[in-house]
Amino acid sequence: MSSAIDSAAEKKIEKKPRLTTSAMIASIAGEGQRTQPAPFGHALAAEAQKRPNIVGLTADLSKYTDLHIFAQEHPHRFFQMGMAEQLLMGAAGGMAKEGFIPFATTYAVFATRRAYDFIHQVIAEENLNVKICAALPGLTTGYGPSHQATEDIAMMRGIPGLTIVDPCDALDTEQAVAAIAAHNGPVYMRLLRGKVPLLLDEYDYKFELGKAKLLRDGNEVLIISSGILTMRALEAAKELANDNIGVAVLHVPTIKPLDIDTVVAQCSRAGRLVIVAENHSSVGGLGEAVGTALMRARVHPSFEQIALPDAFLDAGALPTLHDRYGISTAAMVANIKQWLG
Repeated sequence: MSSAIDSAAEKKIEKKPRLTTSAMIASIAGEGQRTQPAPFGHALAAEAQKRPNIVGLTADLSKYTDLHIFAQEHPHRFFQMGMAEQLLMGAAGGMAKEGFIPFATTYAVFATRRAYDFIHQVIAEENLNVKICAALPGLTTGYGPSHQATEDIAMMRGIPGLTIVDPCDALDTEQAVAAIAAHNGPVYMRLLRGKVPLLLDEYDYKFELGKAKLLRDGNEVLIISSGILTMRALEAAKELANDNIGVAVLHVPTIKPLDIDTVVAQCSRAGRLVIVAENHSSVGGLGEAVGTALMRARVHPSFEQIALPDAFLDAGALPTLHDRYGISTAAMVANIKQWLG
């Protein structure tokens, strides 16, 4: 009897799809979800047609930040700096001083941890017009702490005058490129690359720098989110609606400067559980920015966070890690139900 049970269990395990190494860098899009290829690269190439002073720079990662698309269309305005992120930022600052609008791309871990002083001293202190577009933000790679930029927003929020943008999907990314090109001053943008989900077009959405957008309303829960966690929040809201739980989703694509007026106004509605959801450490990101704003406004709703832990995260397949650290749709739904009791 025991062997028969063991055999049945083995067959059940065999039927479950096995996650391969590719799942460590797989697209964040769900099965069957609409996607758009390389929205950043295509948007930047198009914007450069209108603005001849846009240049693109990278630290040996043009293919992996989608900057290769810009390079193909504007080869004389593309600069390959090699694996030298500090040089990348220094050169971008120098070009900005000469009137160019440099878009500098690399991975978020290298842009922040490796080149922080150059961004701080060369670019931000002189308020230079450099756009730093950093791929693999938060937990969007399974290659462990060396590649997981789980604290990048916390680091960059401390730099005076630096605008921080965290787009949700392909539409957000595409529109943000034009907006930050028009903005005069340094910008740090978390970059979604490859096959990027497309969903905000269903919500009559338009990116505005410095503005939060209410994508859907609800009476029981308000989720304030940025980046890919807005996508997860919208998915969770649809699932919870089946249980007659109304979930509002306030998308905050600009982390700094924060749209305090909209955040405070939405959190002032009585009777709603407020949850801040972000693809970032619970330390120093959107959650703390929102919490500080509410304290200063003397608004005190029931408050929870969905964020990555203050820890060095594991390596592994992204679906597994997203479940483990609570930022998958299923994990969000379970936590929200628990908080609501």
